[in-house]
Amino acid sequence: MAVTDLSALQRASGAFAMLAVDQREALRTMLAQHRSDRVSDEEVRDFKLTAARALTPYASGVLIDRQFAWDAAIEHQVTSPDCGLIAAADHFEPAHGELVGKVTIDREVDPGRYKAAGAVALKLLVLYRPDEDPSGRVSMVGEFVRMCREHALISIIEPVSRAPVAGGDHDWEAGVLAAATELGSLGADLYKAEVPTRGQGSEAEIRRGCAALSATIDGPWVVLSSGVPPERFADAVRLACMEGARGFLAGRAVWAACIGSDDMTQCLTSAAVRRLQRLCDVVDEAVA
Repeated sequence: MAVTDLSALQRASGAFAMLAVDQREALRTMLAQHRSDRVSDEEVRDFKLTAARALTPYASGVLIDRQFAWDAAIEHQVTSPDCGLIAAADHFEPAHGELVGKVTIDREVDPGRYKAAGAVALKLLVLYRPDEDPSGRVSMVGEFVRMCREHALISIIEPVSRAPVAGGDHDWEAGVLAAATELGSLGADLYKAEVPTRGQGSEAEIRRGCAALSATIDGPWVVLSSGVPPERFADAVRLACMEGARGFLAGRAVWAACIGSDDMTQCLTSAAVRRLQRLCDVVDEAVA
């Protein structure tokens, strides 16, 4: 695995405290739950830009998608200059009854152009299904890592455990570790992992799952917050870091509670900021 300088995405402590605002149709669905009319593309974009403006002064990195927000975020300079820019380089398609059921590399994300616009990293979501041929995932990750290296960009992969296409029994927990075993040594600079037990197990169970990830992933890794109850995420991050994780790249645990509030902007600049600051304190202490 190539040694890459990751400092553009780290706090002074060496911890990663990164914000995700790259959710796409999932975010539209979240916004729609609080109203009866359709949520427009502009409203999705505006939420992302408002969240980035409010929260990036406290984050070490921010992940933004091309479809809704990247160009506008750059044009309007909504991110803090000290916050490393990460571009989502994944293309989502609905399939198998899921909003995101198929993922490919987004060919409209030109690494050179994005680097010139300020990107320091690219991120790729990877769906792990136990009944699919692994060669497609392995090949896609390999191409993504090479693309990032060719343009001196940090490569971040985000494997997530999904149910078999064919249906039947599904061991989500086993899929989290199997994905790390399959993809965690393919050269990505940073691995973004789901929290074992979705943060709902005992301390011993969460730590045991995180220790297994550390033993499997060849390089630094962080946790995401999707699927973890927001009130449990800070503890989950702390336990993950005790077993080798280096921080988080998360969105929902920081800003989801603001959706549907009477004044979302005020909520993002107050309650969401406090949640992010608490998470920063957790990772600074845990990785010290």
